[in-house]
Amino acid sequence: MRKRKAKKRPLLPDPRFNDQLVTRFVNNLMWDGKKSVAFKIFYDAMDIVDSKKTDEEKTALELWKDALSNVMPHVEVRSRRVGGATFQIPMQIRPDRKVSMAMKWLISYSRKRNEKSMALKLASEVLAAAKEEGAAVKKRVDTHKMAEANKAFSHFRF
Repeated sequence: MRKRKAKKRPLLPDPRFNDQLVTRFVNNLMWDGKKSVAFKIFYDAMDIVDSKKTDEEKTALELWKDALSNVMPHVEVRSRRVGGATFQIPMQIRPDRKVSMAMKWLISYSRKRNEKSMALKLASEVLAAAKEEGAAVKKRVDTHKMAEANKAFSHFRF
């Protein structure tokens, strides 16, 4: 790399839960720089999760964090050319990348759901992921299966 690594900018915690992770999620959720709209969608989704949840000892934010950790992958496959052939090599994922992938998967599979509003879609996906079901969790399972299937090529690790 010619240039030095860009330094991480500090994120301000969100106004309602006072959590930096929520701000990071909302930044991923946001379209066209409309952060207030993204915050409204997220907070509405948390209210829906709060009303639909089954166990009373967990808050909506704790359920969302559980969903995020259930979607988080631990290994992924990376392509690597060795002698003209391309191999899928399983590799450990950095902690910040784990969180980013989990957020992106949760948001993208929420957008693909068939509910009326985005807040409802997000709430449904969060509730499903908290119970270890839903499309985002399936994506994590498939990623882990792919890594497991290509375990034989792990000696090509770079």
